[in-house]
Amino acid sequence: MTTARSNVVLGAVLLAVFVALGLVVRGSPGVVDDALRETIGGQWQGAVGTVAAWVSLVLGPPLPVITGVALIVVTVRLRQLDDPRTRTLLRVLILLVACRITSVVAKPIFARDRPRTYPDAFSYPSGHVASVASTGFALAVLCAWLYPHLVRLVSWLAVVATALAAAARVALAVHWLTDTVGAVLAVGGVGLLVGVALKLLPPPRGGVASAS
Repeated sequence: MTTARSNVVLGAVLLAVFVALGLVVRGSPGVVDDALRETIGGQWQGAVGTVAAWVSLVLGPPLPVITGVALIVVTVRLRQLDDPRTRTLLRVLILLVACRITSVVAKPIFARDRPRTYPDAFSYPSGHVASVASTGFALAVLCAWLYPHLVRLVSWLAVVATALAAAARVALAVHWLTDTVGAVLAVGGVGLLVGVALKLLPPPRGGVASAS
């Protein structure tokens, strides 16, 4: 099986698990979710909540917006210079948008209630976690094409940032644990499928220079 086909299969599996998980948990919290809610209780109103709120402020929806704007600016500049990397950046931008909108599209479909009252009514999947995961996924793919030596570092940073974002949302009692897991599944599934469709995955060995 080719690498591209493997990515398609894995992406489809991740999306299937995402949908199945959403259908299972939308009616009730589940054992793990309920246990975490009982453990956290009202701690989100104290010091834990303050720290989590700051983490959510940094690791949230503004992240893919800032990244997207930066990609647009650089893409326009490179296009003016007739740089061959322009097409790669444009495709990564499309990948970023596709991954990010997973939570926007899915939330009203599953219509899951949050652990507590919150302005945004729906919970599954977490928009904050989807934002961080989609940004990390897009940047890792971008590095695979343009800066292969940074892929491992960027990937690890993406994993840590996504985990921190998930922990913060759960600590604030605005998301169930399964909301954060669902966000990662959705971003991973869409990212792999769209990445293959855009011919970003698998990336060329040696980056865009060797592809050219």
